[in-house]
Amino acid sequence: MKCTVEVNGLKIHAFHGALPEERITGNLYSVDLSVQYPFEKALLTDNLDDTVNYARLCEIITTEMLVPSVLLEHVAGRIITAVNKDFPLCSGGKIRIAKTVPPICAVMDSCAVSIEW
Repeated sequence: MKCTVEVNGLKIHAFHGALPEERITGNLYSVDLSVQYPFEKALLTDNLDDTVNYARLCEIITTEMLVPSVLLEHVAGRIITAVNKDFPLCSGGKIRIAKTVPPICAVMDSCAVSIEW
């Protein structure tokens, strides 16, 4: 069996992008993060310390999203590094960061970067 803790659709206004105006006005981002971890102890103890705390995942995502970057890949990498540092027993995961209103002339829901590790 595998267990995954997920944060889905966390909305954050941040200032990422290659264009100067993106760094000034910012954009709304939606972040999905799933983290796999050994869950057997949590099944027995009912103790928050024996699992991946999704509130802490939200804090990590928010902290890293508020640091401006040119590339979403860079932001995602920082989030992955912070998650692995806080939860060293994690065996992998997936992150998706979507820019909801990209500065291009096209009608779309979003542009996104996804990384699995």
